[in-house]
Amino acid sequence: MRRRVVVTGLGMINPLGTDVETVWSALKAGQSGVGEISIFDASEYPTKIAAEVRGWDVSQCGQDVDVWEKRGRHAKFAAGAAQQAISDSGILDHVLDRSRIGIYFGAGEGNQDFHNFTQMLAAATDQPEEFDIEAFMKLGFEILDPELEIEQEPSMPSAHVAGMFDIRGPNINCLTACAASSQAVGEATELIRRGDVDAMLAGGAHSMIHPFGLTGFSLLTALSTNNEDPQGASRPFDRLRDGFVLGEGSSVVILEELEHAKQRGAPIYGEVLGYGCTADAYRITDIHPEGRGAIGCMTAALRDAHLDADQVGYVNAHGTSTTVNDKVETVACRAVFGDRAPDVPVSSTKSMMGHLIAAAGVTEMIVCLLTIRDKVIPPTINLENPDPLCDLDYVPGQAREADVRVALNNSFGFGGQNVTLAVGEFE
Repeated sequence: MRRRVVVTGLGMINPLGTDVETVWSALKAGQSGVGEISIFDASEYPTKIAAEVRGWDVSQCGQDVDVWEKRGRHAKFAAGAAQQAISDSGILDHVLDRSRIGIYFGAGEGNQDFHNFTQMLAAATDQPEEFDIEAFMKLGFEILDPELEIEQEPSMPSAHVAGMFDIRGPNINCLTACAASSQAVGEATELIRRGDVDAMLAGGAHSMIHPFGLTGFSLLTALSTNNEDPQGASRPFDRLRDGFVLGEGSSVVILEELEHAKQRGAPIYGEVLGYGCTADAYRITDIHPEGRGAIGCMTAALRDAHLDADQVGYVNAHGTSTTVNDKVETVACRAVFGDRAPDVPVSSTKSMMGHLIAAAGVTEMIVCLLTIRDKVIPPTINLENPDPLCDLDYVPGQAREADVRVALNNSFGFGGQNVTLAVGEFE
């Protein structure tokens, strides 16, 4: 029999709050964290809104602000979420061998050195007929800060967290776009199942609210341009949806082998029952129109969990508020749940906190665990105009009481990466 994996600690920092219970209360109340971008001047962009983390810095998790000054915005969020999860779990009071606990993150790129890069580019294109690589390199050596540059590496949040807590087990980061932190949870679960470790910090961290991020997604026409109504801009499954809203933040969970958790009397939020991972093998920016990757990973997660589809009481949808994703995710749910599909509650919490990109999956997995704990399904807000192609029960507008015992969390990323996690009530 394979080792069972339970969740014994939670940590969360995102646009709706800087701790788990504050975020959960905001989700149940249908609040939005979207507003005008303040991190940089976005006035010349077609999209001028995002869901930002406000009113938080690393001093709130006991770190020296000066030490962290040059570290990535997302790494700071990761430090806070990890501190919360470790404190909530009490895991480090009981793991004497720090090589038996590891970190698996799905974290994105860090600081983007937009200002210096534009200066270097200007120097190299002073003569429009050719690119002056020598001028580009010369100015780069003069103005680039190596500490800032290394923070662009996606592996830095897990490295910093390992240093904070002397965690010496496996330290891994994956960046499979919007599926990254769900994949991190799934792969961390496998490490525990096969006995490599007894516990893992699993999660993600990301902020793409910067000039490069906003430019790229704007060129893809993937972002909502509803600047006049920021809080109404993210509207998954709504006929008038026009794109997703960028969010940012970090979430971390403590995954632990069941017997290890029971021996130390740890709090148990639920169990990771199944993990499914597929690739669309189709297009970089589009889901396969028949939902083959989404169907595959949902089916694989149920198979891994030894569950039937009729045992699922809730689906936290990827639900980005883009025309293609929401339509295809509906197709996938219909294929997986069959005749029961209209009766399975599906909601998108991205309608409230925006899309946290690499950090989205684990954040929404925590939402599933809290749904099971409190028997309350968070709503999809801004769903006001039914789309005939999106015809499931999306829990519009208001939270709903429901006796959920098993939930699926879907994460579908650019590049065709698909992950579904099945989580359940611990019995």
